[in-house]
Amino acid sequence: MKFTDAMRWRYATKKFDPGKTVHEDTVTQLLEATNLSATSYGLQPFKFVVIRNQPLQDQLVASSYGQRQVADASHVIVIAARTDVDADYIGQYIDMVESERDLEPGTMEDYKSTMIGVVTRMSPEEMQQWSAKQAYLALGTILAACAMLKIDACPMEGFVSSEYNEALGLAGQNLEAVIVVPIGFRAEDDINQNNKKVRRPLEEMVVRIAD
Repeated sequence: MKFTDAMRWRYATKKFDPGKTVHEDTVTQLLEATNLSATSYGLQPFKFVVIRNQPLQDQLVASSYGQRQVADASHVIVIAARTDVDADYIGQYIDMVESERDLEPGTMEDYKSTMIGVVTRMSPEEMQQWSAKQAYLALGTILAACAMLKIDACPMEGFVSSEYNEALGLAGQNLEAVIVVPIGFRAEDDINQNNKKVRRPLEEMVVRIAD
């Protein structure tokens, strides 16, 4: 399937078939693809919280303004922003890069210092906003990966982050829920799947600057 065809096929699924389950191997493929998302400096200041627990999914409906997708989906993936990106975290990342690329230790010291300088100057509020932006980059990747694998998904901002944080024990892990992505298979009677995808014409969306 062409990528554009896959993107035309996908939509924000409003009603999942609770009787259908995404195979764990497929979930792993989605996570592997999303783990390759572009992020600032490659720092990946977020984690994926994968929920496959019916009582917990049912509980989270109330924290999702009554949206049943979180209960009826096969899995719920919460992208949670890290709140602990500091010099140590950056140093560990640089050590990993140098090791994986067979570089001499210290080769990237200047780059590490630059990153530490930029990140540690952020206020807690700026850090939260920056980490959330990186999480949204990952969101785009997981939605595209779902479309290519013919897995339905529904990106959700309509939830109470503090309640998710408490229910999932995120605060104790220096994480904060940013976006919720139920995944699964659309119900046959979800009328939204029959709606024509409508986007502005490409010529209205593109500004070309050329010689």
